[in-house]
Amino acid sequence: MPYRGLLDRYGSLLNLPAHTRPVTLLEGNTPLIPAENLSRHLGGGFDLFVKFEGLNPTGSFKDRGMTAAVSEALGRGAKTVICASTGNTAASAAAYASRAGLKSIVLIPQGKVAAGKLAGAIAYGAQVVQIDGSFDDALTMVVQISDKHPICLVNSINPYRIEGQKTAAFEICDTLGRAPDWLCLPVGNAGNITAYWAGFKQYDELNATGLPQILGVQAAGAAPLVLGHPVENPETVATAIRIGKPARGEQALEAAEQSKGRIIAVSDDEILSMQALLARLEGIWVEPASAAGLAGLAHEIAAGNFHPAGKRITAICTGHGLKDPDIIIKGMTKPQIVAPNLAALEAVLLV
Repeated sequence: MPYRGLLDRYGSLLNLPAHTRPVTLLEGNTPLIPAENLSRHLGGGFDLFVKFEGLNPTGSFKDRGMTAAVSEALGRGAKTVICASTGNTAASAAAYASRAGLKSIVLIPQGKVAAGKLAGAIAYGAQVVQIDGSFDDALTMVVQISDKHPICLVNSINPYRIEGQKTAAFEICDTLGRAPDWLCLPVGNAGNITAYWAGFKQYDELNATGLPQILGVQAAGAAPLVLGHPVENPETVATAIRIGKPARGEQALEAAEQSKGRIIAVSDDEILSMQALLARLEGIWVEPASAAGLAGLAHEIAAGNFHPAGKRITAICTGHGLKDPDIIIKGMTKPQIVAPNLAALEAVLLV
Protein backbone atom coordinates (compact mmCIF):
# COMPACT_ATOMS: atom_id res chain seq x y z
CA MET A 1 0.00 0.00 0.00
CA PRO A 2 1.54 3.38 -0.94
CA TYR A 3 2.65 5.72 1.80
CA ARG A 4 0.17 8.58 2.22
CA GLY A 5 1.68 10.71 4.95
CA LEU A 6 1.75 10.88 8.72
CA LEU A 7 -1.91 11.60 9.35
CA ASP A 8 -2.86 8.55 7.31
CA ARG A 9 -0.32 6.31 9.05
CA TYR A 10 -0.64 7.50 12.65
CA GLY A 11 -3.77 9.65 12.68
CA SER A 12 -5.63 7.32 15.04
CA LEU A 13 -2.94 7.98 17.67
CA LEU A 14 -3.06 11.76 17.39
CA ASN A 15 -5.36 14.06 19.30
CA LEU A 16 -6.72 16.00 16.34
CA PRO A 17 -10.25 17.47 16.01
CA ALA A 18 -12.85 15.77 13.83
CA HIS A 19 -12.87 18.77 11.48
CA THR A 20 -9.23 18.20 10.48
CA ARG A 21 -8.73 18.05 6.68
CA PRO A 22 -5.43 16.32 5.84
CA VAL A 23 -2.82 18.42 4.09
CA THR A 24 0.26 16.34 3.28
CA LEU A 25 3.49 16.44 1.32
CA LEU A 26 4.18 12.81 2.27
CA GLU A 27 6.27 13.91 5.22
CA GLY A 28 7.79 11.54 7.75
CA ASN A 29 8.96 8.00 7.08
CA THR A 30 12.55 9.31 7.36
CA PRO A 31 15.44 6.83 7.61
CA LEU A 32 17.09 5.64 10.80
CA ILE A 33 20.67 5.34 9.58
CA PRO A 34 23.24 3.18 11.41
CA ALA A 35 26.30 5.33 12.20
CA GLU A 36 28.92 2.64 12.77
CA ASN A 37 31.91 4.75 11.75
CA LEU A 38 30.98 7.57 14.12
CA SER A 39 30.30 5.08 16.90
CA ARG A 40 33.82 3.67 16.51
CA HIS A 41 35.27 7.18 16.44
CA LEU A 42 33.58 7.90 19.78
CA GLY A 43 35.01 4.78 21.37
CA GLY A 44 32.77 2.03 20.02
CA GLY A 45 30.92 -0.67 21.87
CA PHE A 46 27.48 0.80 21.27
CA ASP A 47 24.88 0.98 18.50
CA LEU A 48 24.36 4.48 17.15
CA PHE A 49 21.57 5.50 14.78
CA VAL A 50 20.85 8.84 13.12
CA LYS A 51 17.23 9.77 12.52
CA PHE A 52 17.76 12.02 9.50
CA GLU A 53 14.85 14.45 9.57
CA GLY A 54 16.51 16.55 6.88
CA LEU A 55 14.86 14.23 4.36
CA ASN A 56 11.40 15.61 5.07
CA PRO A 57 9.81 17.57 2.17
CA THR A 58 11.08 21.02 3.20
CA GLY A 59 14.31 19.68 4.66
CA SER A 60 13.54 19.65 8.37
CA PHE A 61 11.53 17.95 11.11
CA LYS A 62 9.10 20.87 11.20
CA ASP A 63 7.00 19.21 8.48
CA ARG A 64 5.77 16.61 10.98
CA GLY A 65 4.08 19.20 13.14
CA MET A 66 3.05 21.41 10.25
CA THR A 67 1.00 18.74 8.49
CA ALA A 68 -1.09 18.47 11.66
CA ALA A 69 -1.33 22.20 12.43
CA VAL A 70 -2.23 23.27 8.89
CA SER A 71 -4.66 20.35 8.47
CA GLU A 72 -6.50 21.49 11.59
CA ALA A 73 -6.45 25.12 10.48
CA LEU A 74 -7.84 24.28 7.04
CA GLY A 75 -10.56 22.11 8.55
CA ARG A 76 -11.89 24.90 10.73
CA GLY A 77 -11.92 27.40 7.89
CA ALA A 78 -8.79 29.44 8.57
CA LYS A 79 -7.59 31.56 5.66
CA THR A 80 -4.18 32.64 6.98
CA VAL A 81 -1.44 31.08 9.09
CA ILE A 82 1.38 32.90 10.84
CA CYS A 83 4.58 31.99 12.63
CA ALA A 84 7.76 33.42 14.08
CA SER A 85 10.81 31.59 12.87
CA THR A 86 14.58 31.28 12.73
CA GLY A 87 14.02 29.66 9.34
CA ASN A 88 12.83 26.05 9.33
CA THR A 89 9.36 26.75 10.67
CA ALA A 90 8.94 29.54 8.12
CA ALA A 91 9.73 27.28 5.17
CA SER A 92 7.51 24.48 6.46
CA ALA A 93 4.55 26.72 7.30
CA ALA A 94 4.76 28.37 3.89
CA ALA A 95 4.91 25.06 2.04
CA TYR A 96 1.95 23.50 3.82
CA ALA A 97 -0.08 26.69 3.60
CA SER A 98 0.58 26.77 -0.13
CA ARG A 99 -0.50 23.14 -0.40
CA ALA A 100 -3.73 23.98 1.44
CA GLY A 101 -4.45 27.16 -0.50
CA LEU A 102 -3.92 29.39 2.55
CA LYS A 103 -1.96 32.60 2.97
CA SER A 104 1.18 32.38 5.11
CA ILE A 105 2.95 35.13 7.03
CA VAL A 106 6.31 34.65 8.72
CA LEU A 107 8.16 36.98 11.09
CA ILE A 108 11.92 36.53 11.25
CA PRO A 109 14.63 38.28 13.28
CA GLN A 110 16.56 40.63 10.99
CA GLY A 111 19.87 39.21 9.79
CA LYS A 112 19.53 36.07 11.89
CA VAL A 113 18.11 33.57 9.38
CA ALA A 114 20.15 31.33 7.09
CA ALA A 115 19.73 32.22 3.43
CA GLY A 116 18.62 28.71 2.44
CA LYS A 117 15.73 28.81 4.89
CA LEU A 118 14.62 32.32 3.96
CA ALA A 119 14.71 31.35 0.28
CA GLY A 120 12.39 28.44 1.02
CA ALA A 121 9.78 30.61 2.70
CA ILE A 122 9.85 33.04 -0.21
CA ALA A 123 9.72 30.29 -2.83
CA TYR A 124 6.60 28.83 -1.20
CA GLY A 125 4.90 32.23 -1.37
CA ALA A 126 5.01 33.46 2.22
CA GLN A 127 4.78 37.12 3.16
CA VAL A 128 8.06 37.54 5.02
CA VAL A 129 8.43 40.34 7.57
CA GLN A 130 11.76 41.02 9.29
CA ILE A 131 11.67 42.62 12.71
CA ASP A 132 14.37 44.61 14.42
CA GLY A 133 14.57 42.19 17.33
CA SER A 134 15.08 38.57 18.36
CA PHE A 135 13.10 35.41 17.68
CA ASP A 136 11.54 35.81 21.11
CA ASP A 137 10.32 39.29 20.15
CA ALA A 138 8.88 37.86 16.93
CA LEU A 139 7.08 35.10 18.83
CA THR A 140 5.53 37.61 21.20
CA MET A 141 4.24 39.60 18.24
CA VAL A 142 2.68 36.66 16.40
CA VAL A 143 0.95 35.54 19.59
CA GLN A 144 -0.48 39.04 20.02
CA ILE A 145 -1.75 39.38 16.46
CA SER A 146 -3.25 35.88 16.37
CA ASP A 147 -5.09 36.63 19.62
CA LYS A 148 -6.55 39.79 18.11
CA HIS A 149 -7.28 38.68 14.53
CA PRO A 150 -8.53 35.49 12.81
CA ILE A 151 -5.03 34.29 11.94
CA CYS A 152 -3.92 30.79 12.91
CA LEU A 153 -0.65 30.60 14.85
CA VAL A 154 1.42 27.55 13.81
CA ASN A 155 4.44 27.84 16.08
CA SER A 156 5.10 24.92 18.43
CA ILE A 157 2.88 26.46 21.09
CA ASN A 158 0.09 25.26 18.80
CA PRO A 159 -0.78 21.88 20.39
CA TYR A 160 -1.32 20.20 17.03
CA ARG A 161 2.31 20.81 16.13
CA ILE A 162 3.30 18.60 19.06
CA GLU A 163 0.80 15.95 17.98
CA GLY A 164 2.40 15.74 14.56
CA GLN A 165 5.95 15.74 15.85
CA LYS A 166 5.21 12.80 18.18
CA THR A 167 5.19 10.57 15.12
CA ALA A 168 8.99 10.56 14.94
CA ALA A 169 9.09 8.66 18.24
CA PHE A 170 6.56 6.17 16.84
CA GLU A 171 8.72 5.62 13.75
CA ILE A 172 11.85 5.00 15.81
CA CYS A 173 10.08 2.36 17.90
CA ASP A 174 8.59 0.74 14.80
CA THR A 175 12.03 0.54 13.16
CA LEU A 176 14.01 -0.65 16.18
CA GLY A 177 11.25 -2.75 17.69
CA ARG A 178 11.56 -0.79 20.92
CA ALA A 179 12.69 2.59 22.20
CA PRO A 180 16.43 3.31 22.21
CA ASP A 181 18.28 3.46 25.51
CA TRP A 182 19.18 7.10 24.90
CA LEU A 183 17.81 9.80 22.61
CA CYS A 184 20.07 12.77 21.82
CA LEU A 185 18.64 15.87 20.18
CA PRO A 186 19.06 19.64 19.82
CA VAL A 187 16.94 21.94 21.96
CA GLY A 188 15.88 25.38 20.75
CA ASN A 189 12.28 26.41 21.31
CA ALA A 190 11.84 23.00 22.99
CA GLY A 191 8.82 21.79 21.04
CA ASN A 192 10.65 18.80 19.60
CA ILE A 193 11.99 17.38 22.86
CA THR A 194 8.50 17.83 24.33
CA ALA A 195 6.93 15.98 21.40
CA TYR A 196 9.40 13.09 21.44
CA TRP A 197 8.87 12.45 25.12
CA ALA A 198 5.09 12.55 24.69
CA GLY A 199 5.36 10.16 21.75
CA PHE A 200 7.56 7.65 23.53
CA LYS A 201 5.31 7.64 26.58
CA GLN A 202 2.19 7.10 24.48
CA TYR A 203 3.76 4.32 22.41
CA ASP A 204 5.06 2.58 25.51
CA GLU A 205 1.58 2.56 27.04
CA LEU A 206 0.19 0.96 23.89
CA ASN A 207 3.01 -1.35 22.86
CA ALA A 208 5.38 -1.75 25.83
CA THR A 209 8.27 -0.34 23.78
CA GLY A 210 10.06 1.13 26.80
CA LEU A 211 11.28 4.67 27.37
CA PRO A 212 14.60 6.28 26.48
CA GLN A 213 16.69 8.57 28.59
CA ILE A 214 16.92 11.95 26.90
CA LEU A 215 20.00 14.07 26.33
CA GLY A 216 18.87 17.51 25.20
CA VAL A 217 21.59 19.80 23.87
CA GLN A 218 21.68 23.59 23.59
CA ALA A 219 24.35 25.85 22.14
CA ALA A 220 26.42 27.53 24.84
CA GLY A 221 25.50 30.99 23.59
CA ALA A 222 21.79 30.18 23.68
CA ALA A 223 21.35 27.90 26.68
CA PRO A 224 18.57 29.27 28.89
CA LEU A 225 17.54 25.82 30.13
CA VAL A 226 21.08 25.09 31.27
CA LEU A 227 21.64 28.53 32.79
CA GLY A 228 18.24 28.58 34.47
CA HIS A 229 17.16 31.95 33.07
CA PRO A 230 16.29 33.55 29.72
CA VAL A 231 19.11 34.76 27.48
CA GLU A 232 18.38 38.25 26.20
CA ASN A 233 20.73 38.20 23.22
CA PRO A 234 21.35 34.57 22.25
CA GLU A 235 24.27 34.01 19.87
CA THR A 236 25.35 30.82 18.11
CA VAL A 237 26.23 29.67 14.61
CA ALA A 238 23.47 27.09 15.05
CA THR A 239 20.72 29.44 13.85
CA ALA A 240 17.88 26.95 14.32
CA ILE A 241 18.44 26.87 18.10
CA ARG A 242 19.37 30.53 18.61
CA ILE A 243 16.51 31.06 21.04
CA GLY A 244 16.80 32.71 24.42
CA LYS A 245 13.38 32.00 25.88
CA PRO A 246 11.99 28.61 24.76
CA ALA A 247 8.21 28.53 24.50
CA ARG A 248 8.12 24.98 25.88
CA GLY A 249 11.07 25.25 28.23
CA GLU A 250 9.24 23.86 31.26
CA GLN A 251 8.06 20.80 29.32
CA ALA A 252 11.62 20.22 28.08
CA LEU A 253 12.98 20.23 31.62
CA GLU A 254 10.21 17.86 32.67
CA ALA A 255 11.05 15.50 29.80
CA ALA A 256 14.70 15.41 30.80
CA GLU A 257 13.87 14.84 34.46
CA GLN A 258 11.16 12.23 33.90
CA SER A 259 13.38 10.30 31.50
CA LYS A 260 16.29 10.40 33.97
CA GLY A 261 18.24 12.30 31.36
CA ARG A 262 19.59 15.84 31.23
CA ILE A 263 19.99 19.01 29.19
CA ILE A 264 23.51 20.29 28.58
CA ALA A 265 25.23 22.97 26.50
CA VAL A 266 28.09 22.61 24.02
CA SER A 267 30.24 25.19 22.26
CA ASP A 268 29.87 26.30 18.66
CA ASP A 269 33.26 24.71 17.96
CA GLU A 270 31.95 21.35 19.19
CA ILE A 271 28.83 21.69 17.05
CA LEU A 272 30.77 22.56 13.89
CA SER A 273 33.31 19.82 14.54
CA MET A 274 30.53 17.25 14.80
CA GLN A 275 28.81 18.60 11.68
CA ALA A 276 32.05 18.04 9.73
CA LEU A 277 32.69 14.66 11.35
CA LEU A 278 29.22 13.33 10.54
CA ALA A 279 29.57 14.33 6.90
CA ARG A 280 33.08 12.93 6.58
CA LEU A 281 32.50 9.64 8.41
CA GLU A 282 28.89 8.85 7.51
CA GLY A 283 28.03 10.86 4.41
CA ILE A 284 25.28 12.70 6.30
CA TRP A 285 25.31 16.48 5.92
CA VAL A 286 23.20 18.36 8.42
CA GLU A 287 22.79 22.01 9.29
CA PRO A 288 24.86 23.12 12.33
CA ALA A 289 22.02 23.00 14.84
CA SER A 290 21.23 19.44 13.82
CA ALA A 291 24.68 18.32 14.91
CA ALA A 292 24.12 19.57 18.45
CA GLY A 293 22.64 16.32 19.77
CA LEU A 294 25.63 14.28 18.58
CA ALA A 295 28.02 16.99 19.78
CA GLY A 296 26.46 16.66 23.21
CA LEU A 297 26.90 12.89 23.14
CA ALA A 298 30.57 13.27 22.19
CA HIS A 299 31.04 15.88 24.91
CA GLU A 300 29.56 13.68 27.61
CA ILE A 301 31.60 10.64 26.54
CA ALA A 302 34.84 12.66 26.50
CA ALA A 303 34.08 14.15 29.91
CA GLY A 304 33.42 10.72 31.42
CA ASN A 305 29.82 11.65 32.21
CA PHE A 306 28.36 9.04 29.91
CA HIS A 307 29.34 5.40 29.41
CA PRO A 308 27.66 4.12 26.23
CA ALA A 309 28.95 0.53 26.22
CA GLY A 310 26.18 -1.87 25.19
CA LYS A 311 23.66 0.92 24.66
CA ARG A 312 21.42 1.61 21.69
CA ILE A 313 21.51 5.34 21.03
CA THR A 314 19.49 7.39 18.55
CA ALA A 315 20.47 10.93 17.60
CA ILE A 316 17.99 13.26 15.95
CA CYS A 317 19.40 15.34 13.10
CA THR A 318 16.69 17.88 12.53
CA GLY A 319 17.61 19.61 9.26
CA HIS A 320 19.55 19.08 6.02
CA GLY A 321 22.89 20.78 5.47
CA LEU A 322 21.49 22.64 2.47
CA LYS A 323 19.27 24.58 4.86
CA ASP A 324 22.29 26.46 6.23
CA PRO A 325 25.35 26.07 3.98
CA ASP A 326 26.92 29.44 4.84
CA ILE A 327 29.45 28.07 7.35
CA ILE A 328 30.76 25.51 4.86
CA ILE A 329 30.93 28.05 2.03
CA LYS A 330 32.78 30.66 4.10
CA GLY A 331 35.35 28.17 5.33
CA MET A 332 36.13 26.35 2.12
CA THR A 333 39.15 26.91 -0.10
CA LYS A 334 38.50 27.65 -3.75
CA PRO A 335 38.82 24.59 -6.02
CA GLN A 336 42.09 24.37 -7.87
CA ILE A 337 41.92 25.24 -11.58
CA VAL A 338 43.81 23.11 -14.10
CA ALA A 339 44.17 23.16 -17.87
CA PRO A 340 41.72 20.90 -19.76
CA ASN A 341 44.15 18.06 -20.50
CA LEU A 342 45.19 14.77 -18.90
CA ALA A 343 48.78 15.79 -18.17
CA ALA A 344 47.62 18.80 -16.14
CA LEU A 345 45.17 16.65 -14.21
CA GLU A 346 47.83 14.01 -13.49
CA ALA A 347 50.18 16.70 -12.25
CA VAL A 348 47.63 17.72 -9.65
CA LEU A 349 46.30 14.31 -8.63
CA LEU A 350 49.34 12.04 -8.84
CA VAL A 351 51.81 13.95 -6.69
